[in-house]
Amino acid sequence: MGIFDFLTRRNQNTASVAKDRLQILIQQERRARNAPDYLPVLQRELLEVIRKYINIDAEAVKVDLHKDGDSELLDISVTLPDKPAPAAG
Repeated sequence: MGIFDFLTRRNQNTASVAKDRLQILIQQERRARNAPDYLPVLQRELLEVIRKYINIDAEAVKVDLHKDGDSELLDISVTLPDKPAPAAG
């Protein structure tokens, strides 16, 4: 892949782009199917706690579980706003 190949990606047909996006969605669905039941609850509770201090969107908190050999890694990512607004409540 050359340094300017990103410029020619615009010529990629719609079907190819849709196929790439579908593959990403399928991978995410497979990961979610194997995830423990507590992850959505953990994500929601983390969001509630963070909202006590900063007003953030629901999409700002991501919780994932990754396997690394015999170990599992809990990955929690919180995207904070550039300029925090006061929390409600």
